[in-house]
Amino acid sequence: MANQVAYRQRALRMILTERRVASQSDLARLLADQGFRVTQATVSRDLRAVGAIKARSDDGVLRYVLESDPRSVRARRELETTLARYAQSMQASGNLVVIKTPPGAAHVVAAAIDAAGIDGVLGTVAGDDTMLIVTDEVTGGRVVAKSIERIGAGE
Repeated sequence: MANQVAYRQRALRMILTERRVASQSDLARLLADQGFRVTQATVSRDLRAVGAIKARSDDGVLRYVLESDPRSVRARRELETTLARYAQSMQASGNLVVIKTPPGAAHVVAAAIDAAGIDGVLGTVAGDDTMLIVTDEVTGGRVVAKSIERIGAGE
């Protein structure tokens, strides 16, 4: 029985890492698809056990994430603070976003963006006062820049 709980909670963590899930009923259905028969109460207990919380995604929808997930509320708050303190300007072009900062601060903003796990971000490169975000081609720089602007505005 204990092994089944551990397997189910591992499956739950994997689902939350790989999918956007907004409700416990959706989680129950996804777990059922993997062979786990659960009730809403079981899903609720498992969410607490694995440290899942509800957080707003880039598109403004509340969904479940793992607290240790880089997309956690804490990482978003840290990015919000970092952007308010250091980001001076932001421009998007194609699948790139360029952020200007005061001298010596670009790496701080880049690290906060990396930690926030923003959808579509492939990676960042930081110089002294300029950082570059490379996005995937599907999402593109403009969408990522808007997501970052929303986070910076506290949304």
